[in-house]
Parts: sequence; structure tokens; C-alpha cells
Amino acid sequence: MNQKRTFGAILTILGIIGIIYGALGFMHVAGVKLSTVNAIVPFAVGLIFFFAGINLVKATGDRA
Repeated sequence: MNQKRTFGAILTILGIIGIIYGALGFMHVAGVKLSTVNAIVPFAVGLIFFFAGINLVKATGDRA
């Protein structure tokens, strides 16, 4: 597998984790107690990582 695709997959996974953590902090469930402003930060960073990873995987072509 290509290094760019691997890095894209890692960014996507980190983005998913950030989105979930931000959502849990926003809803105050599962022991994650964050204020609304502090919950927006991991959610926004997660969105950036998620879309950057998806675009990196999609834009990288396969070579045989």
C-alpha cells in the first residue's frame, strides 16, 4: 500500500476519533465532561483530519 494512502487512512481514523470525542463531550455522556466551547475544538479538528484523510486517499492513484 502506498505511503500517502496509509497516512490518509491514519488521518481518517484520527478524524473519526476526534468527531466521536467532540460529540460525546458536547452531549456530556460516557464520562466526558467538556464545556460547549471545549467540545467544539476536538470536533472541528476531527472534521479537518477526517476530510483531509478522505481526500488524500481519494486523490492518490494506484500504480502497478
